[in-house]
Amino acid sequence: MILASAPYPHLILSLGAAAAYAWPAVQARRISPRAARNWVVLAWLLHAGVLALGLFGEQAHFGFAPAMSVTAWLVAGVYGVESQIFPQLPTRWTLCALGTVAVLLAVFFPGNAIPVTASAWLALHLAFGVACYGLFGIAVVHAWFMTRAEARIRHAQDPHSGLPLLTLERLTYRFVGAGFVLLSATLLAGLLFGDTLYGHGHAWRWNHKTVFSTLAWLTFAILMVGRSAFGWRGRRAVHVLYTGSAFLLLAYVGSRFVMEIVLGRTA
Repeated sequence: MILASAPYPHLILSLGAAAAYAWPAVQARRISPRAARNWVVLAWLLHAGVLALGLFGEQAHFGFAPAMSVTAWLVAGVYGVESQIFPQLPTRWTLCALGTVAVLLAVFFPGNAIPVTASAWLALHLAFGVACYGLFGIAVVHAWFMTRAEARIRHAQDPHSGLPLLTLERLTYRFVGAGFVLLSATLLAGLLFGDTLYGHGHAWRWNHKTVFSTLAWLTFAILMVGRSAFGWRGRRAVHVLYTGSAFLLLAYVGSRFVMEIVLGRTA
């Protein structure tokens, strides 16, 4: 449902977070790196308040846009921590722009109210499930940095990534491993406790979300086995990562977009 009577504090926080993300992106060539980081920190904190109200407020909603919003928040948070550890890491204006878009999308498409018949643990379950999106989103961002750095090295240019190539690779697949563990736990919880979490009659079903989630899990499992047993690196490993991430994106965000926007259904 579009703009489903969003509470006033939620709307104000959302607009504030979107503006704070947008400002350093708009002022990319005029703002200092330190000021840009401060704006991103402010945006991230406001964004956290938006997510808390949306997931744990009196009228909790969830859908494809809030899922994207959580993902953007996690990516921004991890990137912000890394920029403190590695000050040479520049603020990525693309990430700021994506944060703005994600917050505004959640304002216009807040999703559906979480059913009252669902377990009180459902919001937490959804948060952990979407955390998979965040972890794999972070892995994709690092893989992109790694691909650009490799291309610059091949052309005898300065990698200009802010992080050494081997560090980027190590971080990328650590996030993949953490995301895989969380995805496995989320799928297992849905399989074993579907009725408890979502209410009677909502146990494990082979729908689009389940099929794409399972394909994502299998793809990431192949990636981890390939790296461990066969030493996959470089483009091959990155392409498998991108494929698994695409399956995961289609699993919830894609299926909910079709249900909520294309078909106009609530379940």
